[in-house]
Amino acid sequence: MAYFSEPLVVSYPKSIDTSVLSSIGPAPAIRISNISKSFPRPHDTPLTVLDRVGFDVEKDRVTAILGASGCGKSTLLNIIAGLAPADQGIIQLDGTPLQDFSDWRRIGYLFQDDRLLPWRTAQANVELGLEAEHVGTSERHERARLALNSVGLAGFEHAYPGELSGGMRSRVALARSLVKEPDILLLDEPFSKLDPTLRTQMHDELLRAQAQRHISVAFVTHDLEEAVYLADKAVIMHPGPGRVHAIIPIDLPRPRVASERNVSEQIRMLRTLV
Repeated sequence: MAYFSEPLVVSYPKSIDTSVLSSIGPAPAIRISNISKSFPRPHDTPLTVLDRVGFDVEKDRVTAILGASGCGKSTLLNIIAGLAPADQGIIQLDGTPLQDFSDWRRIGYLFQDDRLLPWRTAQANVELGLEAEHVGTSERHERARLALNSVGLAGFEHAYPGELSGGMRSRVALARSLVKEPDILLLDEPFSKLDPTLRTQMHDELLRAQAQRHISVAFVTHDLEEAVYLADKAVIMHPGPGRVHAIIPIDLPRPRVASERNVSEQIRMLRTLV
């Protein structure tokens, strides 16, 4: 266990030779270095939500980002995805600085809500990203069909979102993220609104896809059991502003059951840090 009574800070100068970092060892899937972010407020000083955040997301591993509301977890994920700029710091994707990264087909993002288009069928929703990449019609149909099948939705290709349960809609959203065959998958509490049974099913679907495709996963959660069930490592963040408080390896065999002693002990230990 790595525990930090003070924030974990990885500081680099504004201009660095990235070959120096790569020479230390294989580049992680995601390297987050010294990231800070503030938002302006009218008639007040800016609100700092992230302060010198730094950690790695290793390749072919699942990393949980844990913390209370307001510690900047979702903001950090948006910065990694290129959806929001950082005020300072460096993000690298497979060793490439974010500003130089161009192959966004390799990055998947699963949001808190499913964001399905109600006028498109399940298959058409899954195909959406492939259409943007100008994938041919036959290949697009086949890949979407296989993606839906992989999340247990064979036979529902022509159903519209309004005809699907919440859990099925979440599966369509997961299939849409997986159909592009990403190397890195970002998840922002996409299962938080599901009941426990459906949540467990989605966890299993995610782990199955991750193992089969060797995807590097970073997911935001405030659910300790979810973190221990899914992750190989937990990054604990504290608010005011958001900082890394602890980085905890989760080296437990799978499948993991909350009632098992080693799993429940890991959950209790994380609870003392969050």
